[in-house]
Amino acid sequence: MSDKIMACRCEDVTVHEIEEAIARGHRDLESVKRYTGLGTGWCQGKQCARLCAALLVEKGGEPPSSPITPRPPYRPVSLAHLAQLSLQKERGG
Repeated sequence: MSDKIMACRCEDVTVHEIEEAIARGHRDLESVKRYTGLGTGWCQGKQCARLCAALLVEKGGEPPSSPITPRPPYRPVSLAHLAQLSLQKERGG
């Protein structure tokens, strides 16, 4: 049944795939992420990292000491755009 339960909706990773990764020796959150793609979608693990961490502990893996490594924004943000935001703040707008 766990082969149909979605753990990471952004990347279509199932609970079964996480359990398989743990069984193959991936015993920490970052390793499971790299093996399955969990937490690399739009939410960057905000929706799925907690479930994966609970599965890891339940299956004898290492409890996470920190969140998964975040990635840059999906769409690049130009430095000029960021600079404009800073200028608007300074001007009170």
